Amino acid sequence: MRPKISVLLPTYNEAENIEKCISGVSQIFKGLEYEIIVIDDNSPDNTWSVVEKLKDQNPKVKLIRRMTEKGLSSAIVSGMSVAEGENFLVMDSDLQHDESVLPQMLKSLEEGADVAVGTRYANGGSTGKWNFIRKSLSVAANTFTKLLLPIRISDPMSGFFAIKREVFFKYGYKINPIGFKILLEILGRAEKGLKVAEIPFYFRTRLHGETKINNSIARSFLMTVLDLRFGKWISSTFLIYSLVGISGVIVNLLGFILFENLGVKDLETGIGILPIFPSSVFFGIELSIISNFILNNYFTFYETRYEKWSAIRGFIIFSGVSALGIFVQLGIFQLLFYKILPRLGMPQNFELRLLCDLSAILIAMFTNYFLNSNLTWMSQTKKRM
Repeated sequence: MRPKISVLLPTYNEAENIEKCISGVSQIFKGLEYEIIVIDDNSPDNTWSVVEKLKDQNPKVKLIRRMTEKGLSSAIVSGMSVAEGENFLVMDSDLQHDESVLPQMLKSLEEGADVAVGTRYANGGSTGKWNFIRKSLSVAANTFTKLLLPIRISDPMSGFFAIKREVFFKYGYKINPIGFKILLEILGRAEKGLKVAEIPFYFRTRLHGETKINNSIARSFLMTVLDLRFGKWISSTFLIYSLVGISGVIVNLLGFILFENLGVKDLETGIGILPIFPSSVFFGIELSIISNFILNNYFTFYETRYEKWSAIRGFIIFSGVSALGIFVQLGIFQLLFYKILPRLGMPQNFELRLLCDLSAILIAMFTNYFLNSNLTWMSQTKKRM
């Protein structure tokens, strides 16, 4: 007989929390047909070993130990793919999600909801003892999500939810398993609006272990939202790369203005091809290259980033690609403005000059992106998100 409930617990270094978490869930569903599936990404603290002992004592506990795959969303998809329950309940194993509201989530599904979401922001929910910065970032992320996506629930970033089995298998094949939040993926990729119930809960403080929040979370969140909004037309990685490029233009201008205000003079080189070396221009370009490398390394290409001393090698490669990009931009501009426009009998005015430059910038951006994604950051070993 198929169990009524499958509780999915993705874990990574939760050895001190997992036993208490499983015990709390087991007490909540005592007397019901349920299963608890722990999906562990081969935790260095041997969380999987703790679960091995627990499942010997409790046959309702199952373990998926993933030796190669990594990541929260893919772990949940792996668990749901083998779960046998009529309903799937997803929660963190760090004891911050309140298991006492699980029956309310299950009841909402039985009453017709497709998804039941544990919310921290409506109907009495609370973020608990979060500091001002963390709460502000969470509110900003929720607001940004609602602006770009047609999702109207109070807490689309929640990792605490329940979903009917048939709903997951209806939309699960569309899910990007490297996404930031699996709930956001499900809601964002559903063809028609799902019926969603919201269940308020108090977000508890972690007692043991370390939070998984790091700079990759911001990157992963932005990747997910951009992919859901624009993924049909363009790569979310390229969009982030473009945003970094725009920030580089600003840094370039700030560096130029700084050197100009400091009164740094241009240098006379005596070289025919470059008789005067524009110091302010060069400083602005180099500052933007440094800025772009840091942001791309730790944001755009986070999974294949350079670390420690290897970052020097990465920066040298990136600088070479950037230099090539300058030549590409100059070459395309020369071709468009000085060759093609005259042949077409078009005036060489400012407007067309600007259009040619923008076209050259766009082509150079695609060239740089292709080279950086396939050369600069291609050979690095992927890290856990």
